[in-house]
Amino acid sequence: MSNEKLQPYEAKMEKTLQSLDRDFASIRAGRANPHILDKLKVDYYGTPTPLQQVGNITVPEARVLMIQPWESKLIKAIEKEILMSDIGINPSNDGKAIRLVFPELTEERRKDLAKDVRKKGEAAKVAVRNIRRDGNDTFKKSLKAKEISEDEQAELEDELQKITDKFIKKVDKAVEEKTKEIMTV
Repeated sequence: MSNEKLQPYEAKMEKTLQSLDRDFASIRAGRANPHILDKLKVDYYGTPTPLQQVGNITVPEARVLMIQPWESKLIKAIEKEILMSDIGINPSNDGKAIRLVFPELTEERRKDLAKDVRKKGEAAKVAVRNIRRDGNDTFKKSLKAKEISEDEQAELEDELQKITDKFIKKVDKAVEEKTKEIMTV
């Protein structure tokens, strides 16, 4: 009974966690990670197309990303897109492929990134708590409308709190893992 009333809130919390994972994937930690290119779109015959759909992206070395477009005329467009993005790496191209060499992160830059990760984690926890609040408000309205009993309301709020705690733990774990990844030299 209570499960279908809790389902939408759990689904929203899951989406919050997925969004946090996507945010973390775009933070570079000194190693080459193809996901930092996920947000880039290249003009492909007049259509903004995700970079992954116009070429191969490989990691030949720990700190090098290589982009091999399927059509060589796209090299200039890809290069321009990378330069305009917030990645902060200058691409070098040899006419066939583009290389992105990731510099070693300085200690200070690592600390800034770790701080950024914690901020994003905190924002995700706030979002999860807001979802819980919305759920509790809905349960209170259902009680006022006499759709559920006080016992059912208390049970729903208790279950929603357990789901919230579970997602807060997942966010903390994700923050801890990403911070560790960033701080590892």
